[in-house]
Amino acid sequence: MRQVLFVLTVLFFSGSFGQKHAITGKWKTIDDETGKAISIVEVFENHGKIYGKIIELLNPKDRDKTCTNCDGSDKDKPILGLIVVKGLTKEGEDYNGKILDPKHGKIYKCVVSLEERDKLKVRGYVGISLFGRTQYWTRMK
Repeated sequence: MRQVLFVLTVLFFSGSFGQKHAITGKWKTIDDETGKAISIVEVFENHGKIYGKIIELLNPKDRDKTCTNCDGSDKDKPILGLIVVKGLTKEGEDYNGKILDPKHGKIYKCVVSLEERDKLKVRGYVGISLFGRTQYWTRMK
């Protein structure tokens, strides 16, 4: 009986620990229109919510760009260092919140889910998820 209890306890804690921050880490973003890698975003947890910050721009010409099309506090901030994933919360297997498209300066609702261990599905949309775009980000090793 003790062995069964021990195994169940280990399985419970290892499963919940592995899922808690499964989407955190560094991710290479892929432009859904061109298929090219454009940046590295570090996804992290802060006060129970998930955020993502651009920590590297892969095109050297983009490294000094600012978010000229953004509104509010993001207006004219450097794209490098910009928080683009904003306050995701876990709902079932998905994370829901908002995402900033620095190219157009727009904030969209988003759903983020782990497709595979190293593949993140990021869907930004307006209104309902049917009206949106999906990117697949790959985990950096």
